[in-house]
Amino acid sequence: MRNALFFLSVVALTALFTSGCAGPEAKLGRGMSNFGEVARGGEWRRSVEQTAVFESPEAGYTVGFVRGFDRSVARTGVGLYEVITFPFPPYHPLFTKYLSPDPAYPDNYSPGLISDSLFDTDTYVGLGGGDVAPFVPGSRFKVFDN
Repeated sequence: MRNALFFLSVVALTALFTSGCAGPEAKLGRGMSNFGEVARGGEWRRSVEQTAVFESPEAGYTVGFVRGFDRSVARTGVGLYEVITFPFPPYHPLFTKYLSPDPAYPDNYSPGLISDSLFDTDTYVGLGGGDVAPFVPGSRFKVFDN
């Protein structure tokens, strides 16, 4: 009887931990993306650009830089919180009135797929294209860009 109860409890725990993982997966992925914001610098670049366009070029380099730093720190903090608490609900994005749930990029640039055989199916015949280094801030070099 003890073996049957132990076996049933193991099966129940396995079923509990392996079913319905879409919420925690999304929360962990979003948290990891947001936690890397300081290294990526997307909020800084976007804030400098938006402040220079909508306020003045002089304010873009000062006010936009400070605003971007603040938003980067906030996004990193939200990312750290989501990485630590990913197994627990709620699974929806937090602070969406201040930060978008998706990574921020300047309006004049959005990265594409990296030029790699994983995404380019025609590399076996010697052709390929895409971003060379989309993970590097400010990289806009693309192979075979039309």
